[in-house]
Amino acid sequence: MRKYKMWTLLIVLSLLAACKQPQSLTPSVSEVAQIKANGTSIRLFCLTNRNGMAIKVTNFAASLTSVSVPDKKGNFEQVVLGFDSLESYLGKHPKFGATVGRFANRIKHGEFCLDNQIFQLEKNSKGNSVHGGSRGFNTQVFETDTFYVVKDTAIVVFSYKSAHLEGGFPGNLNLSIAYKLTDRNEVILDYTATTDQPTVVNFTNHSYFNLTGCKEPVLNHLYTLHADSITPVDSTGVPTGELKAVTGTEYDFRTPRTAKKQIRRMMGKTYDINYKLNKHPDSLELVATVTEPVSGRILKAYTTEPGMQFYIPSSNMDYLNGHGNRKYGKYYGFCLEMQHFPDSPNKPQFPSTVLRPGEIYRQTTIYKFENSPATKCHLRIKSVPPPY
Repeated sequence: MRKYKMWTLLIVLSLLAACKQPQSLTPSVSEVAQIKANGTSIRLFCLTNRNGMAIKVTNFAASLTSVSVPDKKGNFEQVVLGFDSLESYLGKHPKFGATVGRFANRIKHGEFCLDNQIFQLEKNSKGNSVHGGSRGFNTQVFETDTFYVVKDTAIVVFSYKSAHLEGGFPGNLNLSIAYKLTDRNEVILDYTATTDQPTVVNFTNHSYFNLTGCKEPVLNHLYTLHADSITPVDSTGVPTGELKAVTGTEYDFRTPRTAKKQIRRMMGKTYDINYKLNKHPDSLELVATVTEPVSGRILKAYTTEPGMQFYIPSSNMDYLNGHGNRKYGKYYGFCLEMQHFPDSPNKPQFPSTVLRPGEIYRQTTIYKFENSPATKCHLRIKSVPPPY
């Protein structure tokens, strides 16, 4: 009987070993590339976690350049649009992964009034100021403050000093953004900012996600957006100041839906709209879930911001050589740009974007990656005969 029990135990242990996952990696962060541009160092950092997930970030525009995550079969692929070389980020592209500011999205007529003073901004799109102008944060080189690992999290911190009246915005602004990769497959973006004069601020990240591994358009992704209303816009893309319920419209993603049928319904028009999120002010909450059925990849987005620009570009991006020399086509990415509402400085009914001396602007946004449950290894130990 004792031999029988020992034999059974050996079989159980061997089966458990067969089910065991590969040995975990150690979280790390390191500089993996550097180039010079106009005498300034452009640096690229790679962050990894114990699951093998890896992201890359650069101090040029404090950009997220690469995110590699597994599908339901464990195959790692790229899920953000971008380039393999730092040089490519210095050229023309649609702000791949960039930090956008000083004011993300649109300000009507390129002007706003703050404390009874009117400030004129660059009008760089249809008579409006968009994304801080043609020399916004997405074109600037940030300082690399530090990079390190603490417990289960790899971290890189970038900072930028925006001078008074840069882009027309008042106040000397100090912005810090920390990229963090955790063992829970979370990409965390922590922003803080201070100013020495009253100003307006609105920062976001401009990553284009594609959960197919950037191999196909994103129209068959399943989108769930936790928002009951949008801020409708005029012909130039500026909010009218109203809130419009999404019920019964092509903007209703409160339950999982693809964008394909909706875009057909809109006669080819695509999505580029700000949602008023269903959440408490300044609270970090789940605001969007996107699933790609074939790969099984899932993206869950959390933010402290009150709004989110949902954007699927319809323009063909085949003029770009993306990751792995891949050509990106129409509808090849989706953006979940966490933000305050566009044109808030001119819309007092919108959440305020004013930052004053002595205050600290804070924002946290999280992009968490999951996949469909893997096949589990089940043990069925019945009557195991002794070896004789």
